[in-house]
Amino acid sequence: MVTIKTGPTKKKATSYLVAEEAGVSQSAVSRAYKEGGSVSKATREKINAAAKKLGYRPNAIARSLISKRSNMIGIVMADITNPFYPAVLEIFLNKLQDAGQRAMVLMASRDQQVDDLLPQLLEYQIDGLVITSATLSSEMALRCSEMGVPVVLFNRSVPNSHCSSICCDNQGAARQVAELFIRQGFKSIAYIAGLENTSTNRERESGFYSRLAEAGLEPVQVVGDFTHDGGYRAALELAEGGSYPQAIFCANDIMAMGAMEAIRYKLNLSIPEDVSIVGFDDIANSSWPAYNLTTVRPPVERMVQRTIDNLLESQNSDSPILVTEIVSAELVVRGSTA
Repeated sequence: MVTIKTGPTKKKATSYLVAEEAGVSQSAVSRAYKEGGSVSKATREKINAAAKKLGYRPNAIARSLISKRSNMIGIVMADITNPFYPAVLEIFLNKLQDAGQRAMVLMASRDQQVDDLLPQLLEYQIDGLVITSATLSSEMALRCSEMGVPVVLFNRSVPNSHCSSICCDNQGAARQVAELFIRQGFKSIAYIAGLENTSTNRERESGFYSRLAEAGLEPVQVVGDFTHDGGYRAALELAEGGSYPQAIFCANDIMAMGAMEAIRYKLNLSIPEDVSIVGFDDIANSSWPAYNLTTVRPPVERMVQRTIDNLLESQNSDSPILVTEIVSAELVVRGSTA
């Protein structure tokens, strides 16, 4: 039998030990690490020196209990199979970190109600909430408002929801796509829709259809559910009507990519010689040579920053500051359109 001798366990540094080392009261240590806390420069220097010597780090959870602020923002996200949303999440995490905030992320499945997840987040005394790629009921939004938790819908809109909303101009961008097809002289046009109950799909469909109607055109519509497989199946479904559309607008890039693969490898048609195709989101893959996809580029960095700004402004207000912002998007023309 081998006996291994270990040294004494190092005592965890606490604010009481720091106070003893610095020769001050524990309340002085608390004030030194509290934003706006009243403590003299000399006392603060003694406390910092003692804390460094002992390896003390303030307890963020304890501070939040005292200040009633956690500096934590909840983010609810669904549909992470769409590369657009992991890219959005990365930008959120970086910008929140730069702002001295932390993020708590909850993932919702495509068929899961956001209302079922929010009680978990609210238990952690979050200072704000971002809802992306998911829908929040008006009742839950009201509950958050009554609790003083500001909510921002990112690229989503819900009428009378007691939430702020920072959206890409989906309607205006979709009208740009329709205008492109009209200029190119296409008469046979199709729209591959996403999830039909989402505001993003409704707005893109509305803008696209309204501009085409002004030119006396009416597109064929099939549904792709915002997925790659859905886009693939929808492109094949369009072939069942006989002659194939000259141009297709897809409600997001991942559906457009699925549609492109069906058109090329199942229907043996060429892009853009036989069919022009446009997506929406400008995910990283869209610029790859295999796709070279014409698409709409939402101003994601700006939208994320405005979302965070609104949450921080609301934290410093007696009640959430409700805003509705619609930010213009850019049509990026690549080789998938004639």
